[in-house]
Amino acid sequence: MAVDYGPLLVFFLVNFLAPAGPMVRLVARFSSVLNGMDQAGALVIARVICATTAFVIATVIAIIVSRVKLGRVSPMLWISGALVIVFGGLTVYFHDPRFIQMKPTIVYATFAAVLFFGFVTGRPLLEGLLGTAYPGLSALGWRKLTRNWAVFFVAMALLNEVVWRNAGWDFWVGFKLWGAIPLTLGFAMANIPMLMRHGLQAGDGAVAEELPPE
Repeated sequence: MAVDYGPLLVFFLVNFLAPAGPMVRLVARFSSVLNGMDQAGALVIARVICATTAFVIATVIAIIVSRVKLGRVSPMLWISGALVIVFGGLTVYFHDPRFIQMKPTIVYATFAAVLFFGFVTGRPLLEGLLGTAYPGLSALGWRKLTRNWAVFFVAMALLNEVVWRNAGWDFWVGFKLWGAIPLTLGFAMANIPMLMRHGLQAGDGAVAEELPPE
């Protein structure tokens, strides 16, 4: 979980705790984008650029650490990491926060599409990804879990769109840490009673080892 959510924590800390003055000077040194902006506007753009750059760097480090320490990189981390790098790069290059703000929507929509495909076609895609986290779970249990997560990802994609389109940058960054992560963990735990009714034994793994990275 530290590998999955560490980059998001770095993103949050840089955005809210990094000193304003040095951030503005750093961005001004490498770009003229802040020229002509008022102080408040310049600070927001500086936060966007610095926090997003830190997010991209931390994501690359997380992928490397996962490969070295765990011996593999999960498909979800690959997908999320690739999108962070692409959309984070676009945000930094164009000085536009909308790119990185749309990234979670695309991640959630991708996961939902893959799971719905597996659910409709009867292919246990989620079981292949999380089988070690839920030993003993029956085929019906996997089917229900796949359906539940697919619906959850659709809801999260819609929620992210509502938040970033109707709230400011700082609120959206805070939502990712204090909103999206608790919702995801809470949803995973809410599935436990259903999982236990379909073969999961107490102590085998209450919450999936691999939750979607932000």
